[in-house]
Amino acid sequence: MGKRLKIGVLVSGSGTNLQSIIDRCQDGSLPAVISCVISNNEKAYALERARRHGITAICLKHTDFNGRTAYDAELVKVLQSHGVELVVLAGFMRIITPGFIEAFPNAIMNIHPALLPAFPGLHAQRQALEYGVKVTGCTVHFVDAGTDTGPIVMQAIVSVEENDSEDTLSARIQMEEHRIFPEAIRLFAEGRLKVDGRKVVYSK
Repeated sequence: MGKRLKIGVLVSGSGTNLQSIIDRCQDGSLPAVISCVISNNEKAYALERARRHGITAICLKHTDFNGRTAYDAELVKVLQSHGVELVVLAGFMRIITPGFIEAFPNAIMNIHPALLPAFPGLHAQRQALEYGVKVTGCTVHFVDAGTDTGPIVMQAIVSVEENDSEDTLSARIQMEEHRIFPEAIRLFAEGRLKVDGRKVVYSK
């Protein structure tokens, strides 16, 4: 097996996207290794998922730090100490600081449950239902200083059904998230993504 990309995954909740990445790493379809999983929430089930697969799981509570800048500086320190080359935000419920972004330029990926630039921020599925759109979906993007404004890597479309609730729509979107997030990471690992202004260009 050739060189595998070292990734660090930041999580705050149950970690279903983390699980999809773990599965792809283990079946060999994603040429990456998860160097560490970090959560700001000690009760996040994602930490247990990591431990079950022998992955370093770290709880770094933001409440133990004096502000976002100090917390993010420690996050960067821990990620770098584990040799992380790509940071993956898999349900990490914090806005990261410019210093964090500068430490990993064009090497922080996030998944958002809408077709950006539509419905950024929290409760994207609810926003889609309230707006009355016929299709929504999910977006993998590189992180920049804005809220869900970074260059788009990959998107998937999900139809909105007449009787959808926030939960039913979220469940179908999540299925697509589990498919495209590992795929976007794979393209990065293979060196096939290039950021050109607002665009992400694929190479063969």
